[in-house]
Amino acid sequence: MPVVLMKVSKEIPIPEDIKVDIKSRRIWVEGPRGKLYRNFKHAMVTLRKTKNNTVLVEKRFDKKKRCAVVKTIAGIIQNLFVGVTKGFRYKMKLVYAHFPINATVLDNGKSLQVLNYIGQKAKRRITVRPGCIINEPAGTKDELWIEGNDIDAVSGSASQIWMSCRVTDKDIRKFLDGIYVYAKGPQGDEKSI
Repeated sequence: MPVVLMKVSKEIPIPEDIKVDIKSRRIWVEGPRGKLYRNFKHAMVTLRKTKNNTVLVEKRFDKKKRCAVVKTIAGIIQNLFVGVTKGFRYKMKLVYAHFPINATVLDNGKSLQVLNYIGQKAKRRITVRPGCIINEPAGTKDELWIEGNDIDAVSGSASQIWMSCRVTDKDIRKFLDGIYVYAKGPQGDEKSI
């Protein structure tokens, strides 16, 4: 017989310089870097702001497996707080063995054009998601930084860039060319992976 848990809850402290609005499982977070919104209508949880300046995520009388959503939503809200205070950055490196990959940032950091991938003539153009920007840091070679407030948009944009430069119909152990994420995290505190 499945175990029914009485109450599972998680409190997330709200940092001082952040304003949070919650209405019927939707959350708006506003901070120094901007404003973010998330909708949790799909999850049957209680979401409210408490008197001691925290966000409470709570689920009652449900199976253990379904109660796992509480910690997931708490982690998403924590990432919203980091996004509006520090922002997120994914660092990517252009890796090639023989033919040098030429990546050009276009449209004020909104899109990327990749040329000469494994010597191909085809031009690959990737447009990043709204709220993201691609930077080529000064003093570095073959490196791209994807920055933004929303972790979903930043990681999704990095994923689009990685997927555009994947080897097909060749042995991936030998042909390692591509654009890969090598560090990610809050801006100024990226951890290598």
